[in-house]
Amino acid sequence: MNTPKLISYIFETHQEAEEATKLLGKSGFDVKKISIIGKGYHSEEHPVGFYTTSDKIKSWGSTGAFWGGLWGVLFLPAVFFMPGFGLVAMAGPFTSVLVSALEGAVVVGGLSALGAALSQVGISKNEVLKYEVAIKADQFVMLIHGVTEDCEKVDLILKKFRDNKSQYLV
Repeated sequence: MNTPKLISYIFETHQEAEEATKLLGKSGFDVKKISIIGKGYHSEEHPVGFYTTSDKIKSWGSTGAFWGGLWGVLFLPAVFFMPGFGLVAMAGPFTSVLVSALEGAVVVGGLSALGAALSQVGISKNEVLKYEVAIKADQFVMLIHGVTEDCEKVDLILKKFRDNKSQYLV
């Protein structure tokens, strides 16, 4: 029996997160098992926004293109304003966990709503703090929801990211 497992990667830039997501998809990995969480919003001279038309997500602005592209591949896209973080965008199965935490007003040991949701999926408090710091620093967290076999496959596919571009967190 394969037990559910969650592995995580932190990417410094939205380009790295997008490249990793595309690489996983092209390698045959089920992208419905991927969640991406991040901000990446910086003051620009042009607005950044997201909206839907005919079941398609439209976007504009420098990071708008990134999120619009991911939201075309991943499911459950969302943007939340979160105290202490600002606007946080995400897509993937983790979105439903966060929505449940927000609707249920879950508070876990003084953690933020984001931290409480991460805790609900089994991430330790120390790791939650690392992810929160990464998101506040405009980095991107990728969560892989799967079983041991999925995690091993992803680890092999993204090995070059561990070695060259990003930090792997167990």
